[in-house]
Amino acid sequence: MEYPSLDKPTAGAFRFNTDSSQLEIYVGSQWYSIEATSPELQTGGTRGVYSAGYGMPSGEVNSIEYIQVNTTGNAQDFGDLTQARNMSSAVSSRTRWVCWNGEASGGKNTIDYVTFTSTGNATDFGDGINTKWAGTGMSSSTRGVNASGRNPGEINSISYLTIASTGNAIDFGDLSYTASEPGGCSNGTRGIIAGGGVPNYSNNIDFITIATTGNGADFGDMIGTTRMSPSGCSNSVRGVLMGGGLSPNETYTNEIQYLEIATLGNTHDFGDLTAADFRGCALASSTRGVYHTGGTPNKILEYVQLMTTGNTVDFGDAVIYGRSGAAQSNGHGGL
Repeated sequence: MEYPSLDKPTAGAFRFNTDSSQLEIYVGSQWYSIEATSPELQTGGTRGVYSAGYGMPSGEVNSIEYIQVNTTGNAQDFGDLTQARNMSSAVSSRTRWVCWNGEASGGKNTIDYVTFTSTGNATDFGDGINTKWAGTGMSSSTRGVNASGRNPGEINSISYLTIASTGNAIDFGDLSYTASEPGGCSNGTRGIIAGGGVPNYSNNIDFITIATTGNGADFGDMIGTTRMSPSGCSNSVRGVLMGGGLSPNETYTNEIQYLEIATLGNTHDFGDLTAADFRGCALASSTRGVYHTGGTPNKILEYVQLMTTGNTVDFGDAVIYGRSGAAQSNGHGGL
């Protein structure tokens, strides 16, 4: 017989449900089952999904593409978003990829999702807490977080949603600094928000605890010049930030930097992209980070081995020319 707890559980608490024989996590409002799944079982290895964003030179597009991160090769068509837009944020669980907000002749509060194991068009999830673009996303296995953005001024707000459900986003807190187009990543417990710009270029790095709510706290600084739009991805140990636009004139950089998510401190040099670039997007498996180029109009996909250092290697090509997309996988470090 199961007896009720004497105290209300805190967000992030675990329990074993003797009725369902499953481990569960409390997300602040209810208990959710923790699925014993892996990308290998679901999609034959880690699957990365990204929105094409701004289709060069035609404008915002609704295209979604996917890759198998553990191999190399060209991307394939997945389906379409419910609404064409660029500069969205993406979060994901093992099961779902969620595309959050964006821009198309103004900010959008649209949130929609797809299921990794299938291909097809996105389904409406709910609405963001504001109409904005140019934020960044990070995830645990249950919760997605969206930080920063602009419309048209910069926004330091943070919001969250429960990935396995549907509904509108909820306020989480605020960053300690204000700058749009930061990079983001997570290890499941901690979310990282790094850099940003337009007009407030920053090399700040904040962190949050994903299972709670509250404001961002200082983590350290990115090395070198303040920058906008570094593309972030991670495994459970290391976060990698690729490329970006340097102040004051949005000059592109090919620099790649890394940090250890569980610690505090500044980033370290990792290596270089094949060319200076910004407004790309990145996703990761437990071993590999893949970058979709942005500022330079081409279809290049390239990758690094996350636990080493060095320059990127060719992965393949995207389906269409695109920039400012939103990328996540079903095998990133937050899972």
